[in-house]
Amino acid sequence: MPTVRLALTLLALLALLAFAAPARAAAPTQVGIVAAENFYGDVAAQIGGKDVNVTSILANPDQDPHLFEASPSVGRALSGARIVVENGIDYDPWMDKLLRAARASDRTVIVVADLAGKKTGDNPHIWYDPAIMLTYAKALASALQKADPAHADAYGQRLAHFAASLGPVQARIAALHQRLVGMPATATEPVFGYMFAALGMQVRNMPFQIAVMNDTEPAASDVAAFENDLKTRQVKLLVYNSQATDQIAMRMEKLAKASHVPVVGVTETAPPGKSYQAWMLGTLAAVDRALPAPKP
Repeated sequence: MPTVRLALTLLALLALLAFAAPARAAAPTQVGIVAAENFYGDVAAQIGGKDVNVTSILANPDQDPHLFEASPSVGRALSGARIVVENGIDYDPWMDKLLRAARASDRTVIVVADLAGKKTGDNPHIWYDPAIMLTYAKALASALQKADPAHADAYGQRLAHFAASLGPVQARIAALHQRLVGMPATATEPVFGYMFAALGMQVRNMPFQIAVMNDTEPAASDVAAFENDLKTRQVKLLVYNSQATDQIAMRMEKLAKASHVPVVGVTETAPPGKSYQAWMLGTLAAVDRALPAPKP
């Protein structure tokens, strides 16, 4: 999410860190990891197992990530972290500000967007691409093996298990792709963009989506085009960000339901207690239910 959507200033972040108490130390045999978003934290816990202590900052699916504000606990967590994971490409710029305010020579910072070759201006919701998440998992395992060579074999084994566990997600994507490829769809924001691409669906109304993501007013012509797509059912599915509170996006959701266009809500953080794999499978199942295969 771009910086304009975050209610933070560098002064406030510095103040939080200045008054933050020292972090509760991880066990001597554990590597401290802080993840900006909970799905990165979940993967870190899967790769690290009992040998890591993971803290995820954005972890509440009922919270609008656009309105996130750092708290003193964020500074405390970062002060004890050996590895920090962030999304990058302006999605979580508050993390860079915090890290600059609390430098540590022995800290490894993993920017997942950099691993994926993404640049500013690209769709930042990269976790909806399982291949990127596997790339991140590999980089994390390597960082853990360097930080904690005594458990290097265990990290390698857990990485292999994680890679295998993505198989059902990829299989579900492949099965849906066969049925949905070329089908027109739309969204209130490009949160689901990478999964749309994996499913082969044609995504409409991108100018509207980008405007909402950037917290700007969509052009009147873009609003009209979106409304027409829904009213005339030119699109077969609407995906909306169920964590955001943008009024015009909510209006499109209501219009889709009134026009009998199937609607699927997606989130920018994983639901509590769900692994990344379960989260993706649940979202794909929701798409499958919304767009069932024709009866023979």
